[in-house]
Amino acid sequence: MEFRFRQKSLRDGLVSSRLQALLVSHLPNIRYLCGFTGSAGFLLVSGAGNVFFTDVRYDTQAHTEVKGAKVVVARKAPLPALGEWLAGHRKRTKRWTIGIEAEHLTVADRKRLADLLPSGIRLRNAPALVERARMVKDEQELERIRRAVGLGATLFERALAVLKPGVKESEVAAEMEYAARRAGAEEMAFPTIVASGARSALPHGRASEQAIVPGGFVVCDFGVILAGYCSDQSRSVWIGEASDAAGQDARRAYQAVREAQEAAIAAVRPGATCGQVDAAARKVLRKAGLGRYFTHSTGHGVGLEIHEAPRVAAGQTEELKAGMVITIEPGVYLPGKWGIRIEDMVAVSEHGCEVLTPTNKDFLAVC
Repeated sequence: MEFRFRQKSLRDGLVSSRLQALLVSHLPNIRYLCGFTGSAGFLLVSGAGNVFFTDVRYDTQAHTEVKGAKVVVARKAPLPALGEWLAGHRKRTKRWTIGIEAEHLTVADRKRLADLLPSGIRLRNAPALVERARMVKDEQELERIRRAVGLGATLFERALAVLKPGVKESEVAAEMEYAARRAGAEEMAFPTIVASGARSALPHGRASEQAIVPGGFVVCDFGVILAGYCSDQSRSVWIGEASDAAGQDARRAYQAVREAQEAAIAAVRPGATCGQVDAAARKVLRKAGLGRYFTHSTGHGVGLEIHEAPRVAAGQTEELKAGMVITIEPGVYLPGKWGIRIEDMVAVSEHGCEVLTPTNKDFLAVC
């Protein structure tokens, strides 16, 4: 990974933000900048050099993983060690303004740190410098994401092997998660969603003890983490015969969602805004009379986190750039009846996009 290049780019951004340093507290941002994968630490980035603070549990790990930063191992919590280090280095600095990640540093921790600092060093909320850098993936990141998506896609095959009336949602999810671990996944990217019948109208209906019954959809939404990077995919399967009136209605609605997804994917290209991609999906569903049943955004960024910038939603003016990776996941949800969602991950390319998710999207009925 190009950790030193990322750190240099961040230091360049500090100048324009009128900051002498940035205190990075969000663990995915720390991993992105220096490679640390543990659960406790702070990274101080400045023109004077980068310093990583952690505790004794991560002594060996930090010295092995951290690149481009001096490692300070505290005999107590990292935050007091950071404050003491800053106070001890006060003589080497003039007036310092340290940016903090306000969305990730608690109010209590900010106060604890401020109380430890000498006069002349102040804290200020920083813009989302690291998150903005993370939106555009380099080739190594894209390759890791492709591998995560490929592994995640195999889980749908396992779901189809066990999906049938009478099987509990939780049993299907357990089979998928076991298959993920056996295939080498570090963990699931989020709690697996297997929602059947009326529960499929819940966009985030986690797998329950409910048994699957004929006459409705099962929405499967799942993803894995592989080498730190996430995958995200959704497929919807009809349970029961699809030749009767209810089945035909389901087919028409499914086709509308699929066409909406295809329209949104076709809109993905450098320079297009996230709002334009969202609008492409909504236009198709409105034409099909289903627009009011599409209740969430069309997609989101994916990388070291399952939900990261950019947000693909109505009114979003962020322009897509080559290297961004987003989901395209329109859906319709009829309360008390059923729901449908089709989700793929796509990478923005120089002239359009690459659909990363390989799984078939044809209407499937399981009896």
